[in-house]
Amino acid sequence: MTILDGNIVTVAMPAIQRDLGFSGPGLAWVVNAYLIPFGGLLLLIGRLGDLVGRKRMFTAGLAVFTVASVLAGVATGQDVLIAARALQGTGSAMASAVVLGMLVSLFPEPREQARAIAVFSAVGAAGGALGTFLGGALTQALSWHWIFLINLPIGVVAWLAAVRVLAPERGAGLGKGADYPGAALVTGALMLTVYVIVGAGDRELAATLLPAALALGLFVVFTLRQARAARPLLRLRLFRSRLLAGANAVQVLMIGTMYGFQFIGALYLQRVLGFSELATGTAFLPAPVAIGLLMLGLSARTIERFGAYRVLVAGLVLIAGGMALLSRAPAEGSYATDVLPPLLLLATGFAAAMPALTGLAMSGAREEDAGLASGLFNTTQVVGGSLGLAVLTTLAASRTDGLLNGGAELLPATAEGYQLAFRVATGIAVGALTLGAVVLRSGRRG
Repeated sequence: MTILDGNIVTVAMPAIQRDLGFSGPGLAWVVNAYLIPFGGLLLLIGRLGDLVGRKRMFTAGLAVFTVASVLAGVATGQDVLIAARALQGTGSAMASAVVLGMLVSLFPEPREQARAIAVFSAVGAAGGALGTFLGGALTQALSWHWIFLINLPIGVVAWLAAVRVLAPERGAGLGKGADYPGAALVTGALMLTVYVIVGAGDRELAATLLPAALALGLFVVFTLRQARAARPLLRLRLFRSRLLAGANAVQVLMIGTMYGFQFIGALYLQRVLGFSELATGTAFLPAPVAIGLLMLGLSARTIERFGAYRVLVAGLVLIAGGMALLSRAPAEGSYATDVLPPLLLLATGFAAAMPALTGLAMSGAREEDAGLASGLFNTTQVVGGSLGLAVLTTLAASRTDGLLNGGAELLPATAEGYQLAFRVATGIAVGALTLGAVVLRSGRRG
């Protein structure tokens, strides 16, 4: 539910713009208002979850997210919708930041933990992939308001289940490690980073460089403080773990590739092949189906047999291959021959790579740092997705505009812009494969 809401608005954006009168740049804030607090607060909330108790943080986050979803669903003005989306992002961060830490504690035995992570990864991947379909289906059948209101029954059921099923958990206490000045520094730095990334294509260069420089400065001051603080928010020794640091770096590249494919792939279907909103969502359905079946049915057993390292490398090979095939999609292409085969390759590769990568990352963290490591892993996921989306959409738009200014027709120019984005995404996927193969070899016995 929380991952789905990051992209469910994609297909509904034109309807929201017509109904509420958003300008082009203003419409981007329907997405940005969610991503900025979500990405910026994950690290802080992951640490706070270790201190106050992960169950408390998780249930509080579900409550905040559900209430915010209702506010977004009944919004009749731009300001209310953007404020509700920001509150959604905050609740999403509260719930998401502690999940992996909870899983590691609930399932300490390696085989059970691998299965739990596979289920978690399958649910998350399905949420991301289903967002496009549900956004189109609900908008076309009912209205855009229902892409948010649908969260009310799901959120209530999830909250009741969490309260009843999860065992009470005592945190270490707020007095044992809450570096609030450090928290302010890193939260501000992360929010600025996501802000710079998600809006880079809509601003002048100077307006992008200033907040980027400020974010970098905040990161530097934060790092210096963590090296000297008696009770640091982020223990820098975490990055001594080759598995944890390497897995997070690989994730930035892998998620950047997959987010770019999902967004630009939807645009290719609509603007080049002429698909409707519902048809575009339906065209993506094979991805969550394949991901769910593979992750739940084969992932844990495959990792147990071959090791997380080998499964990760195989998955990244499939992702790179799928992107390479997609980069050939022409203006006169068809879904069956130019989109579906690479879609299935990408889904299969992601189903293999994501649980393996998650297991490698969390195996590099100590029990007392599980919440913090979970928040860090989720943070790099948001940053990677935002970065990939910003880079690839900017490249596609620039290429298309250049061709149109040179006299090219709209359809071929649009298709060639998307082809360039897919080629760059292929290079990013190859970078993830190379980095993972070299840096994560120490986890091959996994």
